[in-house]
Amino acid sequence: MKTGKVKFFIESKGFGFITEDETNEDFFVHVTGLNGLQIQQNDRVEFDTVEGKKGINAVNVKKF
Repeated sequence: MKTGKVKFFIESKGFGFITEDETNEDFFVHVTGLNGLQIQQNDRVEFDTVEGKKGINAVNVKKF
């Protein structure tokens, strides 16, 4: 799993971005990748990545 920090998450729209610790790369995260978890800016998270329609998405997001 990758680790990172939530850059931002717009709850009303159901998406945001997570910045990976190791590479500083930003990954798109959709509410469907949260498994019911609520996240907000600056939360520390672990996540997997999958190829999405428009690039790589963060999924299986978990706070730590």
